[in-house]
Amino acid sequence: MGLFNRKSKVDAASVASKDSRTVASPQSPLPSKTMNGIAAFPSVSTANIALPPAPDPARDPAAYLRSIHAVRERSRLVHEKAKRNNLTHFDVDPTKFGETAAYIVSIIKRDFAPEYNTIPPHGRWQHFDVGGRHRIDQLLTSWPSKIDAQERTRRLLDLFLVSVLLDAGAGTRWSYRSKESGKTYRRSEGLAVASLEMFKAGYFSGDPTQPYQVNASGLNRLSVGQLAIGLQVSEANPLAGMEGRASLLANLGEALQNTEYFGSTFRPGNMLDYLMSHPSTQASSVPVIMIPTLWSVLIDGLAGIWPASRTQVDGVSLGDAWPCSSMPSAPRAQPWENIVPFHKLTQWLCYSLMGPMTRLLNVQFAGVHLLTGLPEYRNGGLLIDTGLVTLKPADTKRGLDAYRNNALVKGQPCMEVVPLFSTDDDVVVEWRALTIGFLDDLHVEVNRLLKLDGPDKLSLAQMLEAGSWKGGRELAEVSRPNTKQPPIMILSDGTVF
Repeated sequence: MGLFNRKSKVDAASVASKDSRTVASPQSPLPSKTMNGIAAFPSVSTANIALPPAPDPARDPAAYLRSIHAVRERSRLVHEKAKRNNLTHFDVDPTKFGETAAYIVSIIKRDFAPEYNTIPPHGRWQHFDVGGRHRIDQLLTSWPSKIDAQERTRRLLDLFLVSVLLDAGAGTRWSYRSKESGKTYRRSEGLAVASLEMFKAGYFSGDPTQPYQVNASGLNRLSVGQLAIGLQVSEANPLAGMEGRASLLANLGEALQNTEYFGSTFRPGNMLDYLMSHPSTQASSVPVIMIPTLWSVLIDGLAGIWPASRTQVDGVSLGDAWPCSSMPSAPRAQPWENIVPFHKLTQWLCYSLMGPMTRLLNVQFAGVHLLTGLPEYRNGGLLIDTGLVTLKPADTKRGLDAYRNNALVKGQPCMEVVPLFSTDDDVVVEWRALTIGFLDDLHVEVNRLLKLDGPDKLSLAQMLEAGSWKGGRELAEVSRPNTKQPPIMILSDGTVF
């Protein structure tokens, strides 16, 4: 499929002329100098580019709730209640806000001071580099120079999309032993290394002569048993939500047959062609893709992969969106008005897929500010472990009872007891909504404490990467060293977290 096979505003020559082996350093997504023989790209300002408005909820509530605009707007309503300490399930201690921000700053300073500009945006790329081994750079170097920059980008989009979909919470007992290094990894990094090694082995390709791709035929022939073998899952090494992950990949195989987004070869990476030739994509010195355009590919193109039993409005499945009792109610409120959308995996895909396009083709993105902090258990756990929010006594008791009942099931955790809830529980929905709001507030405070302003300010994605997500993980490791689990355990099906 040609990269510019449709009417495009992008100058094909300006992109195609890039050296096919070019990739920016993982430590700096857009470095200002050439380092170690790796080319550097200039950046452009996207601040003045007009973005399309959000869908009108009065006319099409389902479209609105599936939009990126709705995530922050709807969560903000819960956050306003949090700031008044008027939540249903959590108490808020505003005196702890400064301590939480200071903790995040301490983590960022420890690892990056004073070179804060080298913090990469949150994304899957860094997980592949666990242990200081730059696996994606090594992968790119292993391919022949005749593989041009566009095809290299498509291949990474293939890999990153599958890897993100496999990146739901792994649980406390699973680990992966790398076939290449012999080292053992857990959680997100373990799933990243596992998916990379499976990708290189051709697990996701339907063409045995071309392992470095993901396509519909490859996913359609991938059984649960084969996926379990690739992820080294066994009775002694259980992976939470295994069936859900397998179902996501099977559904992805069906979704990829949408030729508008994924081309005639049914590959995730073919979204590059769609995005680069989209009428909204702009180009002066570099291509500029709008986040709402990328969002539409992911939210519409992948709509069929999520469980159909999720929340619906007007017969449309919303995906990762849930009713929340803390949403403001009115006498004549419409049914959709109590729903909070999160679309966590879709946002995680956005953050992650931007990396390959930026680093290999110098694509820039307009509207990144629309993306929110990720409403998952590391960021949310940080708020609890620092004392900023506390689960109310009645919910704590209910959650602890659920944990004890779950511990009776063979293979389930039975130490370091914490409250347990299912993904759709009102406690979890409220927790996730307030997490988005507090991350926005913490982003502002962290930049203030670091004395960073103007173009030097950390982006939200940088704070997530270097501070809140990492800080949440480290607090969990200290607070619950045996399991390293969050302060609230999620009974996940592998399709949300």
